[in-house]
Amino acid sequence: MAGNSSRRGAIRKAGTKKGQVAGSGGQRRKGLEGRGATPPAEARTKHPAAKRAARAARDAEKQPGRGRQTAGRKVLDGPENVLGRNPVVECLRAGVPATALYVAVGTESDDRLKESVQRAADAGISILEVPRTDLDRLSANGMHQGIALQVPPYRYAHPDDLIAEARKHQEAPLLVALDNITDPRNLGAVVRSVAAFGGHGVVIPERRSASVTAVAWRTSAGAAARLPIARATNLTRTLKDWASKGVQVVGLDAGGDTTLDEFDGSGPVVVVVGSEGKGLSRLVRENCDAILSIPMAGPVESLNASVAAGVVLADIARRRRS
Repeated sequence: MAGNSSRRGAIRKAGTKKGQVAGSGGQRRKGLEGRGATPPAEARTKHPAAKRAARAARDAEKQPGRGRQTAGRKVLDGPENVLGRNPVVECLRAGVPATALYVAVGTESDDRLKESVQRAADAGISILEVPRTDLDRLSANGMHQGIALQVPPYRYAHPDDLIAEARKHQEAPLLVALDNITDPRNLGAVVRSVAAFGGHGVVIPERRSASVTAVAWRTSAGAAARLPIARATNLTRTLKDWASKGVQVVGLDAGGDTTLDEFDGSGPVVVVVGSEGKGLSRLVRENCDAILSIPMAGPVESLNASVAAGVVLADIARRRRS
């Protein structure tokens, strides 16, 4: 029929064409720009893979000892995202191991951003340009400044490995155990001191303790890459086991019955450091062979945990050299 517009060859009226007929005049040019490489699934907080990783990390924290094993070291935590230009560039300067550097599309460049990109490229770290909304989802307050660094979980050694490594080199083990230390900066500073004064490793409890985060990495000035750090399911049990193997367990406390001047330290020893506020826990204290105090010239009641550990380790290293 002549009035049937559906017949073959019929011409649709211009006004019925779907979509925009004319061009946008360049007004929608930004909408046509590429959004950069897609970040890994684990970095996209709403992706099922990211949810599985977060769930696995929570389960591992609730059930110590069930973390997966990689190259003899236990992995209990998930990847960490360091946000902000200063924290990111400081991590890269310290040699913190990282898997990816994320830069938001359209981020204004400055010296810190340029240095971060250059250091990441030199270290073989993947550099990905992502939508700003992806970084917004990684931060609670959106203060990422257009840049983020993904740090993989630290691979902890087993406590037995620390003594074995020292004896393999025919040296008397010099170890540090941290009790009630919850500040990762203190952990990093202790690791740095242990490495500086010839120690063989650090052990921390799995619970109620700082872990090796990017902050601890940065504070250790890269020493965390060279010094083994172990996690103990039960710190008291680990100290008892080391004592049975001939290691002297020495706790640090301002009211200790033995002063640093009287302590030899030439044999196998583990120095147990408690927090400034809580000190050593009761069970740990009861299993120490001696409680060591540092002589003070002034009215200061106590030293910061990492400072106290550094003083004791320096004195032990001096005695061993002589």
